[in-house]
Amino acid sequence: MLRTYGDVTMFARTYGDGPARVLWLHGWARRGEDFATCARLAAEAGVASLVLDLPGFGSSPPPAQPGGARHYAELVAPVLDQFAVRPVIVGHSFGGRVATVLAASVPDRVGALVLCGVPLLRDTRAAAAPRGYRAVRWLHRRGVVSDARLEAARQKYGSTDYRRASGVVRDVLVASVNEDYRDELSRLRLPVALVWGERDDVVAPSVARRAADLIGPSASVTILAGVGHLVPTEAPDELVRALGTVVA
Repeated sequence: MLRTYGDVTMFARTYGDGPARVLWLHGWARRGEDFATCARLAAEAGVASLVLDLPGFGSSPPPAQPGGARHYAELVAPVLDQFAVRPVIVGHSFGGRVATVLAASVPDRVGALVLCGVPLLRDTRAAAAPRGYRAVRWLHRRGVVSDARLEAARQKYGSTDYRRASGVVRDVLVASVNEDYRDELSRLRLPVALVWGERDDVVAPSVARRAADLIGPSASVTILAGVGHLVPTEAPDELVRALGTVVA
């Protein structure tokens, strides 16, 4: 069943009978449907849940203002009011960033986390923007080149996610790229299961291990052999198994 939340700014599907105990948050440029199999498996095990389309993706319209995962956490926080008990939040990729911020910001409202393929730690070795793009951007700021020329440079030099995004969603992406969650990770005191694909070429498994070190003894790491970045669709049974270790 599709329901609205946040004054009709977000849509979610409900799975299972009884009070929901799990909130599923999808990755960047994805949608809640990624978790459909996971949610059905959980429901068969007697665990009801909500599968959210984050603002700007799936059925949910874009946010009114841009912002990174910390802003999205503020938008999603009211959804927690739908839970009679502190839910487990399962977050993939960008959704895991939002989940981490929520758990650190309102620890009394989140029971546990299951995170997979989440870019939690900024890569300080990331390369600078290509020289050609920086030149066009510099000229645009001085009124020498047009908006259309700048957009052409963005399409040429930008990442796949950047090229596909537009409007406020593109601004959200830009705001999110440079965020780092070391502070939030160090403040987590709840159970955190980090479930990573061995072949994740977007967020390396080493990120999970480093994040676990920051969290401390409440964190566990599971590396799934032969699985890539899309754990929710590649290994839904493994994700639900991890969920079972932290559901109260």
